Amino acid sequence: MRIILLVISAGLVAAGALVAALATTPMRLASSAPAPSSAGDRSAFGKSVREYLLANPEVLVEAMQELERRQDSQRDAVAQKGVRENQAELFRDPDSPIGGNPNGNVVVVDFNDYQCPYCKRAHQAVKSVVAADGNVKIIYKDLPILGEASRIAALAALASTKQGKHQALHDALMEHSGKLDRDRILEIAVATGLDRAQLEKDMQDPKLKQIIDRNLALAGALGVRGTPAFVIGKQFVPGAIDAATLKQLIADARKAG
Repeated sequence: MRIILLVISAGLVAAGALVAALATTPMRLASSAPAPSSAGDRSAFGKSVREYLLANPEVLVEAMQELERRQDSQRDAVAQKGVRENQAELFRDPDSPIGGNPNGNVVVVDFNDYQCPYCKRAHQAVKSVVAADGNVKIIYKDLPILGEASRIAALAALASTKQGKHQALHDALMEHSGKLDRDRILEIAVATGLDRAQLEKDMQDPKLKQIIDRNLALAGALGVRGTPAFVIGKQFVPGAIDAATLKQLIADARKAG
């Protein structure tokens, strides 16, 4: 899910609310303008504001840009506080599957959903950068927020660790372009070399649901609004990223130490 869509939507709603508020709330357009006191004055004032905004629509664009800037700033502050206060959950949870180099000097925490098209796009960037770098550790945090198929895929991915096939199944699920359901997920798992009967048994382990619940709680603490989302070093990065951006973020994390 693209977080920016949520921001723009919120901006549009806020802009509409702004127009309504301007039409009904006493305020001054200039220091010398008296505040409207009666219903008639407020109606006339609202009409004037509406006419001004229609004649100068760039004001609404500026308002939405400012709203987005403030929301981004607030989100970043919440996320950075969440990163500081949840180091163990982010970086040292023994139940989180690991990819890349387990001893890498930069850690990328990857919140993902196997039905999220933007996760699939970001996966290609992560896969190519990690393969080329060789010194990056990936910590996978399954965040199944897009329905029952997402939940089943997350359970299968987590259960696959018992057969040592997590990375293979993760890649296969992320690179699958069709619709997912239980049968298709298990077919993909078998194609990657997993024993189906053992996988289905392991998927019933109550511990896996607990892992997913912890991931959801952690995402909430960081203010994650959708997938994908990353923590790279100590920086929270929402949304899909391309290979060039990921390389730069990894380089920045190395410099920061």
